[in-house]
Amino acid sequence: MKRLIFLIFGLLILRLFINAQIVNTQAPKGFDSLREGIQRGEIETIYYDSKTVGVKRKALIYTPPSFSRNKKYPVLYLLHGGGGDEKEWFKKSLPQIMDNLYAEKKVQHMIIVLPNGRAIKDDRAKSKISNKIKKEAFVIFEHDLINDLIPFIEVNYPVLKDRHNRAIAGLSMGGGQALNFGLGNIDKFAWVGGFSAARNTKKPELLVPNPEELTAKLKLLWVSCGDQDNLIKISQRTHDFLKVNKVPHIFYIEPGKHDFKVWKNDLYLFSQLLFKPVDPLYFKSIGD
Repeated sequence: MKRLIFLIFGLLILRLFINAQIVNTQAPKGFDSLREGIQRGEIETIYYDSKTVGVKRKALIYTPPSFSRNKKYPVLYLLHGGGGDEKEWFKKSLPQIMDNLYAEKKVQHMIIVLPNGRAIKDDRAKSKISNKIKKEAFVIFEHDLINDLIPFIEVNYPVLKDRHNRAIAGLSMGGGQALNFGLGNIDKFAWVGGFSAARNTKKPELLVPNPEELTAKLKLLWVSCGDQDNLIKISQRTHDFLKVNKVPHIFYIEPGKHDFKVWKNDLYLFSQLLFKPVDPLYFKSIGD
């Protein structure tokens, strides 16, 4: 009897410990700083033929420390916001965040692709093209991504080509794209993350027309937003629909506004969950 009591007590302590680890949802100080004495990944610029747009388009590629072409890697397609471009995440410390996570052995080795989410010939963030055309270009990017960029990556890099090893995430406008494209192409993506998704995000009933299929096929669905963000209603309505329809997902309202303090924290947390089993306790601890 005493042995049974000790066993139950031990399990309760273990569960509390696991939950304590899970709900630690703020990155530690220095997580995005350049750290000396560790191996680093590499960033390179690539140009791919876009039949969708009719020109060669540019993207950045982050390959992890100790990258080898003799090994195959899963891929994360990471999208920028409405005022950014393929360099936005790079300028906001993506290499440092990922290098530090690798040094701490907290993430699976993966290739990260940073595209330009405007599928248009003049895809500069500050181009003089009308906002209407720019918004349309963000929609058209779905075809460019699926039909042009992903095939290019899979021909030119040693990557795993099944949906289980392909993720998509993004911030703001890119967060809306990630949810729209990821959930709209679950034959292509099994891991989806929307950070502070913007107004381009489809309404939930269009985003998730078949909750049962999504539940069966998706490995991870992450929806997050800052608690002081004016766009929080977008994430909230998505979460509410998913919850009612019993679609497993992580819903995280974190301290902050519509800025990179929030999005870098999202990347830090989200990347650690990719391409590995996700403990169901995590869903219960971080969501409501």
